[in-house]
Amino acid sequence: MDLGLWIEWIVKAIILIVVLLIGFMYLTYMERKFLARFQNRYGPNRAGPVGLLQPMADGIKLIFKEEVIPKQADKLIFILAPVITVIPAWVILAVIPLGSIQLFGRTIDFSLAGDLNVGILYIMAVTSISVYGIVLAGWSSNNKYALLGGIRSSAQMISYELALGLAFVGPAMMASSLSLARIVEAQSKTVWFAVLQPIGFVVFLVAALAEINRSPFDMPEAEQELTAGYHVEYSGMKFAMFMLTEYTKMIVVSVIAATLFLGGYHFPFLTDRWPWLGPLVLFAKVIILLFGIIWVRATLPRVRYDQLMALGWKVMLPAALLNVFITAGVMYVLGMIA
Repeated sequence: MDLGLWIEWIVKAIILIVVLLIGFMYLTYMERKFLARFQNRYGPNRAGPVGLLQPMADGIKLIFKEEVIPKQADKLIFILAPVITVIPAWVILAVIPLGSIQLFGRTIDFSLAGDLNVGILYIMAVTSISVYGIVLAGWSSNNKYALLGGIRSSAQMISYELALGLAFVGPAMMASSLSLARIVEAQSKTVWFAVLQPIGFVVFLVAALAEINRSPFDMPEAEQELTAGYHVEYSGMKFAMFMLTEYTKMIVVSVIAATLFLGGYHFPFLTDRWPWLGPLVLFAKVIILLFGIIWVRATLPRVRYDQLMALGWKVMLPAALLNVFITAGVMYVLGMIA
């Protein structure tokens, strides 16, 4: 295989890892600052200028914290559970299209895996793995509160996963492809699918909040009920890995939402003329979506568990099915499908 291609893959993988790590660090800072302003506070402002070094201070603190493993815990699974949750959150971004440029006589694709023709199936398969790590973390801790948090996570996933999967169907039908690159390309020729698929877009956003266990759907943690839920027995870097997973998944679902419904790396007239701006355009869209996730946390209280289950089965699933039927009907009338 071409040595230059291997070098390109390695460089892009390193850049992606560094961007995710920095993104995780400063997304925590961004959330704390925004929540503080929503609540008429200052937020972090001691470590470095306007608190910019606070994420580094938190990381150093977690590194040197004592790590305790409960005596009756299943030690191997207890240690592996955080790893199982982290890996899927990181590998999803490999298939996200980021645009391309002509450089040194060859086409440089910014994305790591290039144009994977079953990108949607890859995302759906990988995102469903993280829940195993959460369930195993709760079970292996030998703590009843942790176990309840793990069970809640699995029941929660069953409730929203069907609606989340069906939300992918609309953009795939309109682009006539499971390739994320083709979906972005289709939006560049018409309008963003958020305009043509408003029901699917809303269903995806709500299901994504449940996917990443964010307020108002953070029942697997629920400090007032479960004393921190599935990760109550974790400390030090193992706890930090769960935090890394949550904030990385916030970035990931925002990237997926921007790709499926908001045109991805494409922006009319801008990226057509300057294609190297593609990653920056996607970054701007992701920042807006992340602000929305933080805003929801600052605004809405945690719903009851039965309310989440009812929302998933009685509202989101029928709405997602209706969206698929409407999309298929409109495309049939317009002659886009046989």
